[in-house]
Amino acid sequence: MKTKRFMAVALTTALSAGALYGSVATADTLDNVLAVGQQKTSAAQASQKRIDKIAEETTGLLQDFKVVNKEIDGLRVYNRQLEKQLANQLSVIKDLEESIDNVTVIERQIQPLILRMLDGLEQFIELDAPFKLDERLANLEGVKKNMDRSDITAAEKFRQVLELYNFEAEYGRKISSYGDTLNVNGQEREVNVLQIGRIALLAQTKDSKITMAYDKEQQGWVEVDSGEYRRAVLQGLKIAKQQATQDIMNMPIPAPEAAQ
Repeated sequence: MKTKRFMAVALTTALSAGALYGSVATADTLDNVLAVGQQKTSAAQASQKRIDKIAEETTGLLQDFKVVNKEIDGLRVYNRQLEKQLANQLSVIKDLEESIDNVTVIERQIQPLILRMLDGLEQFIELDAPFKLDERLANLEGVKKNMDRSDITAAEKFRQVLELYNFEAEYGRKISSYGDTLNVNGQEREVNVLQIGRIALLAQTKDSKITMAYDKEQQGWVEVDSGEYRRAVLQGLKIAKQQATQDIMNMPIPAPEAAQ
């Protein structure tokens, strides 16, 4: 009887121990499952982060690719333009080379031309009315001296000669006045000279009592009627000095010669 009770107690203890062991084993298994699930979740999150990063990098690369493509298209257009410019420059270089080859020939031809132009201008001044004669001859002499200088190019020499011609042309298109000293009735008198282009050259003494006109045929100054032209010359001098508005002036002008 005691033996049966002991066995029952032992059996009960064994069952209790087995149940306790089973509970502990189940808890360990659940923890393991939860731990594995957490690891998978962490791994999934890490994978998602890598995917997001790769997607972001891919988007950035795509934008860079588009930008580079636009730059390439722009460079192609720029290169085509440069090719056209280069072709034009090569054409200009070819023309310059041909011009350089002809420089020596041109310079040999232009130097005698310049000298002939200066000689012709000097003769023209000598035959022209003697207005501002000292100034005109001084300008001519200065340019003639430059013709022998080696440090001045042929182009600059030619420019200076053309400038003299322009000055002479301007004299014929304007009215001007200046002071001078002339021989009046055997005496040196200070006068006011009135130049009306190349139409008339007149002079009047400072006291306005004597009025003269230059006669090209006589190549000298001749006295004119002071009563008739005195006031006209005075008005002309005021116009030349911009002290009066331009107006019609009655001047002693030689009549044009009849054509032969």
